[in-house]
Amino acid sequence: MFWTVRDALVRDRWRAIPMTLGAVCLTSVFQIVQNTSWGFQPVQDLGSVKAVDPFWLALLRTPLSLFVPALDLPVWGALAQVLLVFGIAEICIGRWRTLVIGYVATLAGTTYARIGVALGPDHPFGLPVSDRVVNDTGPSAAVVGLALYLCWRYRAYLTGALVILAMIGEVLIKNNLAGKEHLAAIAAVMAVCVVRTRWGPVRSRVPLGQGPPP
Repeated sequence: MFWTVRDALVRDRWRAIPMTLGAVCLTSVFQIVQNTSWGFQPVQDLGSVKAVDPFWLALLRTPLSLFVPALDLPVWGALAQVLLVFGIAEICIGRWRTLVIGYVATLAGTTYARIGVALGPDHPFGLPVSDRVVNDTGPSAAVVGLALYLCWRYRAYLTGALVILAMIGEVLIKNNLAGKEHLAAIAAVMAVCVVRTRWGPVRSRVPLGQGPPP
């Protein structure tokens, strides 16, 4: 993976990751706008997803929800995550597959939030009713899903295991909606990996120690 990314950046420089740069710029714009007196509500209307919203409305907002940073976290963390993980993914698996995996992970979290609230706080996988009005994770669920998919694609199983353990640790330390949505994203991407391993194209089944072909 390192050499794939290095060769692309040496050859094309920033032209290797146009989608990622666009995502970073869009996230920055949303952060600036939502912190103004006039811009908070428009950003919420365009890209804020909550379990209380009708599912059709959540689906409409999901494309932009990836780029609306969480209000309670420093924006530089979200920008660094997007630049690093989206950038590596765009180079290694292509921009369209990056978007598909990112949206699969995000939708998994969004769907889980609704199921969790319906199950209730007494269920092991349930959520308190108060989480109905908590914003979804923004770009972080997509980042986690992409990181795991890249680890599977390049057979970096130890790194993938560390990503999963880190997300489990997050839930154990801070048992909130975002952490559980990250686990839902991991479960969805792992399902995608299993499907591609069993029924995907032969070229995706690469021997241990080799990266995927171009």
